Order: sequence, then C-alpha cells, then structure tokens
Amino acid sequence: MGQIVQAAKITHVPTIWMSHTMEKYRGIRQSAIDGYARLRAEAQEAGVETFIVFDTHWIVNQGFHLNAKPRHADTFTSHELPHMLAGLDYDYRGDPELAELIVKTLQGADVRALAQTDENLGLEYGTLLPMHFINQGSFARVLPVAVNQFASIAENLEWGRLLAQAIAASGRKVSVLASGSLSHAFWPNDKSAEGINSINGEFNRQMDLRVLELWEQGRWVEFLDMLPEYAEKCAGECGMNDTALLFGALGAADYAGQITTHTPYFPSSGTGQVNISFSPAGVA
Repeated sequence: MGQIVQAAKITHVPTIWMSHTMEKYRGIRQSAIDGYARLRAEAQEAGVETFIVFDTHWIVNQGFHLNAKPRHADTFTSHELPHMLAGLDYDYRGDPELAELIVKTLQGADVRALAQTDENLGLEYGTLLPMHFINQGSFARVLPVAVNQFASIAENLEWGRLLAQAIAASGRKVSVLASGSLSHAFWPNDKSAEGINSINGEFNRQMDLRVLELWEQGRWVEFLDMLPEYAEKCAGECGMNDTALLFGALGAADYAGQITTHTPYFPSSGTGQVNISFSPAGVA
C-alpha cells in the first residue's frame, strides 16, 4: 500500500541560488534555504522514497506528462534567467515504475496522460532548485510532472485525485510538492533589478496573505472556491495548476489537515513565495 507521506507548496525562485552561490547576494534567501532543510528533515523522517514535483517551469500545452526517465543527470543553466541561475549540477534516480502506474490510472479515467522517456528531456528549475536542497544526497527518487497551462483548475484537481489513487496502489512512500509561487506578477523590465526583494502590487500581497490566513484556519472549501479567480487576478504561475494538483492529491474539499510553515511569506522579483507543508494525515 502506497502513501502520500509529505505534501507541500514550495518556492523555486532563482534568487535562492543567488543567495547560495553569489557573494553579493549571500543570505538574501536564507529563510527559503532553511525551509528547504526543514522539508528535507520532514521527508527523511517520513521515509520518503520518491519526490513527485509539480513543476510550473515544465509547461505543456496538451495532456498530462511525467518525466519517466530512470535517471536525471546533467548541468543546468536557466535560459530564462541565466544571470541568476547557472551551473547547477544534478544526478537523481527517476521512478519509471511509479510514472507508468500513474499514467495507466489516468488513462483509465480517459485522461490523455503520457510518460516521457526521451534521453534529451532535461529537468527544469522548478524541480532542480528545490531538489538541490531538499533531496541532498539524492536519498529519494525524483518524478517530475509537467503543468498544463491550458488545463482548468477543475481538471487539475481531478488529475491530482487520480494521482493519489495511483500512489495508494504503488507501495511507495511519496512526497508531493507543488513548485510554484502564490501571486506571480513580475516587475516590468525597467523595475526588475530594484524590485528583487519586493512584491508587485499591494492587491497581490493582500490576496496572498488572505490565502495564507485561510490555510492557517483550515478553511479549505473557501480557498478552493476562490482558487480560479485568485489565479486569474493575481497572475498565477501556470494558472496555479500546481496548487490544484496538490489539493486534488490531498482530497480537495474533503481535506481536513493542517499546515506547517517552514518559510514565512516573502516577496521575490514581484512574486509571493512560501514553503508550507500540509499534514498528510488530513488526506481523506
């Protein structure tokens, strides 16, 4: 019997890598790195065998895709922000067996699901940056999941539910990680350098803080009711579909768990960020 033993909404902002590797920016994202360390300890204590990462930088236009390669190894430089994130070496075991089981489960529900094994398919930094810290020593497998930018919140909630079914049948102890921001309105180019440590707009900040308040109070139904509009009005990263996948896996409106904040809310380059775990005991 498989089980989701860890579930979290996590940040992946490149300023974390700058904080880690560039003397000029040393320490500016230490709270995020410390949060990753707490997530790592949580995962190890729970016996996580595979990290499933809903990666909002692996963006697809059709279907539900998983990277089912048996090994992920390369050196990554961001094409989007090469001045912020470059030279990240990685080497992780994949989980083709779990990927195939997930695909079969989704296909059985008439979802267009595909397991990708092309040797040239690399990983994106929505997976790589958090895994560098959370999966230190490569103690667990890594199974990246793409986020479909044209799928609805409702579709992703259902996909997450089916993914949890597959995990339950797998025998694996799994961590599911929604790698993406809260509000995601980047600063315009002419303000981007000076806005590295600030949020783009008070409306977005207030919406993010309200969402965190709902999570702290366990008001899951209200949050899910507002999620589509929240994603639209606050420029949700890839439609906040990583968050929808996470909540689908947790049981959606039937979820009754609690949160643990590992990294308090912080702004980065206009966006809102956190590292927060959701107790798997609340999974229906």
